[in-house]
Amino acid sequence: MPFRAIAGHRRLLSLLSRAIARDSMPPAVLMAGPAGVGKRMTAVAIAQAINCLQPRSPARRSSKDEGGSGELERDACGECASCRRIARGVHPDVILVEPGDTGSIKIEQLRDVIDRSQYRPFEGRRRVVIIDEADAAAADAQSALLKTLEEPPSASVFILVSSMPDALLATVRSRCPRLRFGPLTPAEVAQALMRDHEYSETDARAAAADADGSIRRALEAESTDVTEARDAAQRLLQETARSNDPGRRINLARDLTSGKGTPAEERNQLAVCLRSLGSLLRDIVIIASRADRRSLANADLEVQLERLSTAFDAERSLRGYAAVDRALGALERNASPKVVADWLLLEL
Repeated sequence: MPFRAIAGHRRLLSLLSRAIARDSMPPAVLMAGPAGVGKRMTAVAIAQAINCLQPRSPARRSSKDEGGSGELERDACGECASCRRIARGVHPDVILVEPGDTGSIKIEQLRDVIDRSQYRPFEGRRRVVIIDEADAAAADAQSALLKTLEEPPSASVFILVSSMPDALLATVRSRCPRLRFGPLTPAEVAQALMRDHEYSETDARAAAADADGSIRRALEAESTDVTEARDAAQRLLQETARSNDPGRRINLARDLTSGKGTPAEERNQLAVCLRSLGSLLRDIVIIASRADRRSLANADLEVQLERLSTAFDAERSLRGYAAVDRALGALERNASPKVVADWLLLEL
């Protein structure tokens, strides 16, 4: 996938594109950040940009691209034989190392890669070695890699990808400039889900609001569950906006806990609904305080949230958001879902 097709991370992608165009790409880099935000995808895009047979330069990202506009001095075409083979994982000069069945990266895997990296590329401009989940490498495997990072081969680039960079040896981290990837915005997650995974806008927005900036987390969730949870959270806010009666609110709380399944399943179900509720309250704060609405996580519900903002002003919404956060913390400590739901509905 070329840089221009990657969701978010505009500044980092521009920096990498410029480094490749000017042949100043560091021999080793560490891509660190939350899981599922595009680090591995970016590593593959680097390999394509370096070895593309028909690179695009310059390429301006249009407003339709997820990261917004931004100059890319060099980008892969995504269509030539080299780009297609890299995307399929069969290019001889792009090597991917990842944890095996045991969940770890063995020293034998890295020794093989180190040996291959010493030779000139077979057909590409540079050999690119991508070590995904590098923190899964055992200490001896990382130590074996260390000497190569200290004296990297001139024709090879090593890219370490990690969601837990502090698990890497300090000596390994010190040899690799760190590129910090942050969470994606809900809009970026939703756009990627619609474009690449055929989500409807409603399902994509609901999944993105619950994904904490991670496309992977959005894909792992059941889209019907998060959509239903967001619908339930919206109904709950509408009902609490109409009535302050404690008895009515306790009855509303019962709708949040089905009473079916194990306690763990009930806690998980309620947590999904509470995260959706928190996302809606955050958006109401944005509307009530007249902030930039482009940051709305639930932009498809803007009209409905506008109506709710008359009952939930910025102060009340912030109190509600804080209560949701406390409720989620209580669920993590194994509190009773029914008790948590009752308490929260009285706090809204």
